[in-house]
Amino acid sequence: MPRIARLNRGARARRLIQIKRRAAARCLMRFMANPIAAWHADHVRFGRLLDKLEKEVALFHTGEQPNYELMRDIVLWLRHYSDGAHHPREDAAFERMVLRDPALRIPVNRLLQEHRVIAHAGESLLARLEDAANGGFAPRADLEAAAATYLVYYRGHMATEEDIILPRAAELLQDADWAAVAAVVPKEDARTEQALRVARGLGL
Repeated sequence: MPRIARLNRGARARRLIQIKRRAAARCLMRFMANPIAAWHADHVRFGRLLDKLEKEVALFHTGEQPNYELMRDIVLWLRHYSDGAHHPREDAAFERMVLRDPALRIPVNRLLQEHRVIAHAGESLLARLEDAANGGFAPRADLEAAAATYLVYYRGHMATEEDIILPRAAELLQDADWAAVAAVVPKEDARTEQALRVARGLGL
């Protein structure tokens, strides 16, 4: 029986990887057809997830019980996709933009630093949410503060990119630049399989 269970888990993992590869191929085609639109679409998707996260955080103020599992799944997916694929591709685009317009160096450096802060804040929040979702002890004040930090940094970061970076990227970057950005290989880690399951549950 344990051997059968292991085989079933292996089959599920292979199936999820196949789904991910097909989805990645479709995303790549959409990205190359209109990279600015694809970049913006990611931000819209992230914004919707952050809205859901914020609604759960707001329940703290009314004394209600947030859905810790949903909060965990949202942050888990954002950690996996945004920090593992979206941000590395942005980093590649930023590098090429600065080569063409050195005046962008200061705002780009700030955004690169925010990528690291968002990743750290997300990991800290995810650890607290995993404890809460699994019935462990997670002080409400600490969890609320971690979520607020994550939300503020993430939204401010995306607003800067939408207002400043995307318009300049449309002006500065050419087909060869976008091809190099699209070629950045997404990072995978021990949470990859879990993140793929979560994505389906979140309708992504």
